[in-house]
Amino acid sequence: MKILAVTACPVGIAHTYMAAENLQKAGDGMDVDMKVETQGSIGVENALTEKDIEEADGVIIASDKDVSKERFAGKKLIVVGVQEGIRQPETLIQRIVDGDVSVYKGEMPSAEAVKQKKKQKENPIYRHLMNGVSYMIPFIVVGGLLIAIALALGGEQTNGGIVIPEGSFWKQIESLGAASFSFMVPILAGFIAVSIADRPGLAPGVIGGFIAANGSFYGSEAGAGFIGGIIAGFLAGYVVLGIKKIKVPQAVQPVMPIIFIPIIASLIVGLSFIFVIGAPVAAIFEGLTQWLEGMQGTSSIVLALILGGMIAIDMGGPFNKVAFLFGAAMIAEGNYEIMGPIAVAICIPPLGMGLATFLNKKKYNQAEQETGKASFTMGLFGITEGAIPFAAQDPLRVIPSIVVGSMAGSVVAMLSSVGDRVAHGGPIVAVLGAVDNVLMFFVAAAIGVVITAFMVNALKKDVAPAGMPVGEVTESTFDLAPEEAGKEKEKVDSHPSQAQEHIDITKLTDITTPDLIQIDLNGSTRDEVIDELIQTLDEQDVLQSSESFKEAIVNREQEGTTGLGMNIAIPHGKSSAVKKPAVVFGIKRKGIDWNSMDGTDAKLIFMIAVPKEREGDDHLKILQMLSRRLMNESFREELLHVSSKEEAYRLLETIQ
Repeated sequence: MKILAVTACPVGIAHTYMAAENLQKAGDGMDVDMKVETQGSIGVENALTEKDIEEADGVIIASDKDVSKERFAGKKLIVVGVQEGIRQPETLIQRIVDGDVSVYKGEMPSAEAVKQKKKQKENPIYRHLMNGVSYMIPFIVVGGLLIAIALALGGEQTNGGIVIPEGSFWKQIESLGAASFSFMVPILAGFIAVSIADRPGLAPGVIGGFIAANGSFYGSEAGAGFIGGIIAGFLAGYVVLGIKKIKVPQAVQPVMPIIFIPIIASLIVGLSFIFVIGAPVAAIFEGLTQWLEGMQGTSSIVLALILGGMIAIDMGGPFNKVAFLFGAAMIAEGNYEIMGPIAVAICIPPLGMGLATFLNKKKYNQAEQETGKASFTMGLFGITEGAIPFAAQDPLRVIPSIVVGSMAGSVVAMLSSVGDRVAHGGPIVAVLGAVDNVLMFFVAAAIGVVITAFMVNALKKDVAPAGMPVGEVTESTFDLAPEEAGKEKEKVDSHPSQAQEHIDITKLTDITTPDLIQIDLNGSTRDEVIDELIQTLDEQDVLQSSESFKEAIVNREQEGTTGLGMNIAIPHGKSSAVKKPAVVFGIKRKGIDWNSMDGTDAKLIFMIAVPKEREGDDHLKILQMLSRRLMNESFREELLHVSSKEEAYRLLETIQ
C-alpha cells in the first residue's frame, strides 16, 4: 500500500517537519510505502508528483494552513491539523488501510485554480519573469501616477519644461512617487527569486536587485538597470535552490530558511554583482542608452516600430514587458522621448478594439460588444490587456491589426517628440500632465486607434445570424480543445449562408427522440458507455458506420476530456459516417470516471453526432444549447432522477 502525506504549519519551521518525521516513521513501522511532502518556510520539499498521486491508495493532509486539495480529487483523503500528524500518525494511516476514509470528489475549479494550472504549463523562465513583473507593476503604477499628479497640480512651466518648486507640498508628492519607483528593480529581482526558490529567495533577490540598480557598488553611474535586476533575480533563485538541496543535520533544518540560506545566498549574489557581473552589464546598458539617445531620423522610426510592435504583440506578455521596462529605465536616464511612443502604443490595442465594436456592431455579438466597452475603459487607463479577449478568440485578425495600429501611433509620437515623464501609458498620464507635447500624444494615439479599428473590421466577417450567436460558445463554456474551438469559429465565420440554412435546430428535441434516451446505462467504464451510446445511435439509423464514428469520438477524447464537471460529460464526434445530426442521452446514476476537471464522475452523458459537412454550425449550436441549460443545478437534479424516457424527454424539450 502506498500512502502520501502533506504537512504544513503557519510558521513552517518546527511542526511541519515533526509531523513529516512521525508520519514517515509510522509508515515504515506499519510496512506502508510512505512519501511526505513538506510545505515549510523553506518552500515545498519532497514534492508529490503526478505519478505519486496516481499510484497512491490514500492521502493525509496534516496542516494548520490552507493546502490545495484539488490535485487529490478521486483519492481517499484525510484532512487534519498538524498536531494530529505529530501525535496520531499510526491512527491516520490505519484509517486509510481499513478504508475508513471517503474519496475526495473535488470542486469545480475556481478562476484562480484554472489560472494556476495554466501557469504550471508555461515555460518556467517565462513564469519566473512574469512573477517578478506582476509584483513590480503596482510600484511602477503608484510611483508613475503620483509623479504625474504632482506635475499636473504643482508644476510650473519653465524654459526647461515643467518643474515642481523645491520645498512645496507637491515636491513631497513627487518624492513619494520617486520612492515607489525606486523599488522597481529590487522587487522585480526579489519575486523572480521567490518564483524559483520560494520565500528563502526573497531577501537575496531584493538585495541583488538593489545592488544591480545602484551602480555605486561597482563604479558605474547608471547601474545595470532592469536587465541587471532580471539577472540578479535568476541568480538568487537558482543559488538558493542549490543551497536548499544540500543535506544538513536535522537540528539545523529549521533555521536554514531564516538564517543560513538568506545570508549565504545574499553574499554570493551581492559579491558576484560587485566584482563580476555588475560592471559589464552596466557598460552594456550605458552603451545601449547612448546609442538610443543618438538615434535620429530614420533610425528613430525603426526604434519606434520595434517598440510599438513589442507592446502590442502579446498585450502584457514578455515582449510587452521588455519594451515597457526599457522605456521606464530611460526615464531614469532623463530620456523621456522613449517612453512617449511606448505610452501611446500601450493604449492603442484596447481603445482600438473598443472603437471597432462600436463602429460595426454586425462584426461582433452582444457579449463581444460588452467586452468592447470594458476594453475601451481599460485603454483610457493604459491597460493593454483589455484587448486580450478579442485576440484570444480571433488571433489571426486581431493581433496584426493591433500591432499595425500600435506601430503607427508609436512612429507618429516619436517623430513629434512626444515624451512621457512617468512609467505608465494611456490618456490618463497625458490628462495628469506627465506628457510632453500633449496634443501630438492624442493625435498619435487617435491615428493608431483608428487604424486598428478599421483594419480589424475590414478583416472580420459578420457574425452568424440571430438564430446562432456563435460568440457565446467559447472554450470556457464547454471543454473543446483550444485549436478545435478556433477551427469551429473559423468555419462558421466563413460559411454564413450555411448557418442560415440550418437554423431550424431550435431546441434539443429537434434531434433527440425518446428512443435516443437511455435512463439506466449498463456500462461500468467510459469506453463501455461510449459503445452503448453509439449502439443506440446505430439502432436509430443515425450512423452509416459505427466504427468510423467511434474513431471520431475516441480521437476527440484523446485531445482532452469532454467531462465538463458537475457530473456532466458531452462526448462529441464529427464524421462523414453520420447521416444526420443527433444527440443520444444516457444516465449512469452511480457515475463513470470521465477524467473531469473537478473530479466528479459523469452521470448525465450527452453524445453529439454531427455530419462532417455540417460541423461548423450544428456542432456549436448543440453545444451551446446544452451548456447553457446544464449550468442550472436544479435542472441537473431533475434530469438525474427521472423514472422514464418520456419524463426525460419532457425535460429535454426545455433545452433550446
